[in-house]
Amino acid sequence: MAEFMIANMAPLMFGALVAFLLFGYPVAFALAANGIVFGLIGIELGLLTPALFQALPERIFGIMSNDTLLAIPFFTFMGLVLERSGMAEDLLDTIGQLFGPMRGGLAFAVIFVGALLAATTGVVAASVISMGLISLPIMIRYGYDKRLACGVIAASGTLAQIIPPSLVLIIMADQLGRSVGDMYEGAILPAMILTGLYVGYVLILTLIKPQSAPALPPEARTLRGVKLMVRVVTTMVPPLMLIFLVLGTIFLGIATPTEGGAMGAAGALILAIARKRLSFKLLKQAMETTGKLSSFVIFILVGSTVFGLVFRAVNGDLWVEHLLLGLPGGQMGFLIVVNILVFLLAFFLDFFELSFIIVPLLAPVADKLGIDLVWFGILLAVNMQTSFMHPPFGFALFYLRSVAPASVKTTDIYWGAIPFVCIQIIMVAIIIIFPNVVSYGDDAQRAQAQAERDGTAPPPIDLDSMMKQQDGESSDAPKKEGDDEKAAADLLKGLQSSDK
Repeated sequence: MAEFMIANMAPLMFGALVAFLLFGYPVAFALAANGIVFGLIGIELGLLTPALFQALPERIFGIMSNDTLLAIPFFTFMGLVLERSGMAEDLLDTIGQLFGPMRGGLAFAVIFVGALLAATTGVVAASVISMGLISLPIMIRYGYDKRLACGVIAASGTLAQIIPPSLVLIIMADQLGRSVGDMYEGAILPAMILTGLYVGYVLILTLIKPQSAPALPPEARTLRGVKLMVRVVTTMVPPLMLIFLVLGTIFLGIATPTEGGAMGAAGALILAIARKRLSFKLLKQAMETTGKLSSFVIFILVGSTVFGLVFRAVNGDLWVEHLLLGLPGGQMGFLIVVNILVFLLAFFLDFFELSFIIVPLLAPVADKLGIDLVWFGILLAVNMQTSFMHPPFGFALFYLRSVAPASVKTTDIYWGAIPFVCIQIIMVAIIIIFPNVVSYGDDAQRAQAQAERDGTAPPPIDLDSMMKQQDGESSDAPKKEGDDEKAAADLLKGLQSSDK
């Protein structure tokens, strides 16, 4: 029995974690408990040494001193202040009036506002609850199909997963060891394409079933002409300025993501003051929710650190690599299996849990296969977006159910989500088939990094060796006048040819 456990410690440890999660234990404690229990078993069997656990305090202090993770409370606080200060309500009302004369106009408005809220809040719960409270009763009142209305609201809210300043992209960058700015930049085009696919689906549905998404009647369109355009400008300019303040400074290299989040939080407070909607109650609610979410993330990260330390000590990372590297089809086979695995796990785990449990196991294998980790992170982020939409456990569906009118059945919410889950799967396929949709950084920099992964990059220039070679050649023969100048010229030529 002892020999069997020693030989199969990694799969036993992973299987025990899955069992704990299926029984409904909190993820953070399930991770930490598995790590500690199997660490003690490994010490008892002589597979590990007690010194292993001495590395834990240093690992935990490393989490606490991680500047990148500071962006999470900043962006969360920013989103909650904006949501509670009524920005979502103003946007939905104004954009709904703008698109009202069109068939499906309210659905288009929800998608547009969902994308805009995602770029300013980055919090799925805030977006779904706001739009569910404001727009769902109006859509039902004016004859929208309940399933379409529910699906559009839930799907538009989950755009906060992929549109910067997404929290999942911050965590993904931390777990993959890549720049948050690169992750944000690379996610912009996929996010725009996904938003366009949502719009395309609604447009096709309005052509096939016009009665499912009628235009607003004239009496419901209270703003027209100049009044409407002035209202659009005054409503749209503040959030757009905030988006530029946060994302623009990050992309231009002026601010780090953490600094950008701090500026966004300050900007949200200024907007709330300008709207005369900042109150002590609002601040208290925003700070309490921010504290809870931040603690939730850190506890999961601490638990995953304990689990990961012991899992690697029993060669669990090598076990996972052996399983995944042995898949047929190389990169494509790996990507297909991984995306199916993440899609299925998303039925039971949310994106925080997937990011902390699964991504650290997959990243080394992806790197060995020559897959760009920024591209891989965005691919997984789009896939994990489905975790909010999966019936029956999707969190976006729970959020919407909590604020939906009694006339909306739970089955309406579930059936409405399914077409948008399919659209998200299509988006995953688009990223795999057309990898260039994830574009970030400098072209030359990306080409050099890819060449290094492929093994085709030229070797680095070793100036010390070249100088020693020159010294050796000059010591074999008597120096003549001008030899030093000739050696310098030869060295310069060598450098130029190496660069070419």
